[in-house]
Amino acid sequence: MYSHVINKKVLSAVALTSVILAPSLATGPSAASASSKLMVIITPPHDNPFFAAEATVAIAEAQKLGYQTLSLNNNNDPTTQSNEIGEAISDHAAAIILDNAGAEASIAAIQRAKTAGVPTFLIDREIDATGVAVAQIVSNNFQGAELGGAYFAKVMGEKGDYAEILGLATDTNSATRSAGFLAVLKQIPAMHLVASQAANWDQTTAYNVTQTILQAHPNITGIISLNDTMALGVVAALKAAHKTNVKIVAMDGSPQVVSLIRSGQVSGDVLQPLAVFSKLAVDEANTYIKTGKTGKPEKQLLPCYLITPANAAEVTNFHLAGTP
Repeated sequence: MYSHVINKKVLSAVALTSVILAPSLATGPSAASASSKLMVIITPPHDNPFFAAEATVAIAEAQKLGYQTLSLNNNNDPTTQSNEIGEAISDHAAAIILDNAGAEASIAAIQRAKTAGVPTFLIDREIDATGVAVAQIVSNNFQGAELGGAYFAKVMGEKGDYAEILGLATDTNSATRSAGFLAVLKQIPAMHLVASQAANWDQTTAYNVTQTILQAHPNITGIISLNDTMALGVVAALKAAHKTNVKIVAMDGSPQVVSLIRSGQVSGDVLQPLAVFSKLAVDEANTYIKTGKTGKPEKQLLPCYLITPANAAEVTNFHLAGTP
């Protein structure tokens, strides 16, 4: 029997909304998965609060629905993830909830699970294929980045040199977020992107990358961080360099960065609806296990929300009061 002990506070359930993008290609679960009571939740490492929270929400919802749960860490590594999906298949899991380790590299393992009759429900990150996973439920990263870009331009006074800290090259979210920010900022003639470097969603790497950028471009007045973990490294690097006038806008909506907004160290953040898509994936998996369909399209986008000093006090555990 599988179980998972949750030490963190379980996030509150929220109403669910989605934007339909593509038709579902689901064909129904196997007899084995339909009779199983095990749901496997695979995410990147839980030292990132975002991934810890999405696993916590999914586990709580699955257990509420009567499933045993097994929570695994893919370490953002496709080989580790493939082995874990193999474990889920061997254990005759009813379903897999997955925040994947690579848009292209994850396809084969998810197809293997599908062939074995174990349906996969993706959260947070898409893959470069349709008809393999039953659902791909993600934040509208482009829309969220456009929100962040417009706010970043505002706090920058629509002028100045700025830098961009990118995520993993294998993660489509990094490219999509960058495109969203730049779709806004490239239209502002007095704002200049002088550096764009990857920090692979990692805090220490972001610290080092920011130090390098500051040495090459000491006069920058703004930095975009494409996730909150990297933003923490950016803040630390700016503090070490005694740079107090650099504006920072990030994406995720983590408690740490929300706190930094309230203290004035970060200008703004874009909240991903983590509590929504993690719960929704489990609910759709449950429906699919019982009926052979979800009633939803495969690809579903959920809107993001802007966090500023004006509403940061209303954000709790990746949820902004008054939003779904």
